[in-house]
Amino acid sequence: MNLDRLVAGLDIGSAKTTAVIAEVVGDLPKHPSVNILGVGQARTTGLRKGVVADIEETQRSITKAMQDAERMAGARVETVYAGIAGEHVQAMTSKGIASVTGHEITRADVDRANAVARAQPIPQDRELIHAIPQEYTVDKNQGVRDPVGMIGTRLETEMYLVTIGSSPAMNLRKAVERAGYKVGELVLEPLASALSVLTDEEKELGVALVEIGAGTTDLAVFHEGKIRHLGTIGFGGLNVTSDIVHGLGVTALDAERLKEQYGAAYEPIVKNTGETIKLPSTGAQGDREIPRELLAHIIHQRTQEIFEMVLRDLEEHHLVSKLAAGVVVTGGAAAQPGTDLLAADVFGLGARIGAPGELLGGLADSIQSPRFSVVTGLVQYGAHRVAIGGSQGKGRRLTLGNAGPSMDSMAQRFKTWLQDWF
Repeated sequence: MNLDRLVAGLDIGSAKTTAVIAEVVGDLPKHPSVNILGVGQARTTGLRKGVVADIEETQRSITKAMQDAERMAGARVETVYAGIAGEHVQAMTSKGIASVTGHEITRADVDRANAVARAQPIPQDRELIHAIPQEYTVDKNQGVRDPVGMIGTRLETEMYLVTIGSSPAMNLRKAVERAGYKVGELVLEPLASALSVLTDEEKELGVALVEIGAGTTDLAVFHEGKIRHLGTIGFGGLNVTSDIVHGLGVTALDAERLKEQYGAAYEPIVKNTGETIKLPSTGAQGDREIPRELLAHIIHQRTQEIFEMVLRDLEEHHLVSKLAAGVVVTGGAAAQPGTDLLAADVFGLGARIGAPGELLGGLADSIQSPRFSVVTGLVQYGAHRVAIGGSQGKGRRLTLGNAGPSMDSMAQRFKTWLQDWF
């Protein structure tokens, strides 16, 4: 095991905190291969809708998940790539223009145009975490992907800037640091999921990634190989659980168990089967049985409502016609049987369930489920960093955002290299 090639991903969700430790074994920057060495999970009690509400409780969840992953991996890590999401996420496009210094466009010319686009004033209460070039224009030639080597006098770039609330970011970092780890970088969760479950072909044709977490549902749209839209819906798997609690008169713990064991997101697949479910007895109610289709009806209704809110977002931004590859649903709630069928019904497009799997070795079979999409993507994001020379294994610490002047230039270089990966 090469300690300098270890990466750790940390997904602090509203219901569960998941940690994965992996070793980078491939050197292809765009498609780094990793061996999964350790996986840890803990119940989250300190988050609300993806935002830290109790630092001490969040710290406990992080500590347990990371220690379990470390024990399984047989190694200690110091730096983690942490996911962040929530309704505080905002995105905008920005343009940058540079005159070409010579006859032929060089990488330095591209860097100058990108720097202009990135140099947008960011409010004090916000933080820039991703600056992603979408396309370039050389003179009047639009839609250029890589202008290096082309002939022209004027270079323009259109960049997608993703910002997050400073307060949620600081509280997340603080919880991780209190648990004894350093945040190497914060990565937007839907972008991390995209790395682990979407294919290059889907991103090229046009695809909507719908990640149903516990507290929120995140949306990322790709077209012509680049990120085009981000959105967040303030409903997720916990809302489904709450509906079961109220609809069936059971505890939240029992509702989760019923959902996992007997749930279905598409009512027609259990309709008229005659299956019944025995509900937990209580002193007041005694033994009870319900048709399984009643549970499916509750889950179907709420999941359909979430998908319809996502569809409205897509329609408002005129994106539905650009989704030739359809919809990919991932996240913990996507494991419900029939989720893909319901998505196809609501969106009127092809739909599939997204789970990590490609370019993963080691204990990969332990994370081939939609609920591991984010954390696997975080590991692959970190693997990309290692593959381009930014190794940070045991005893190596890199903290983007808190670095000194020399580190700032390194951070900017890394960010520039990573831009093309989205």
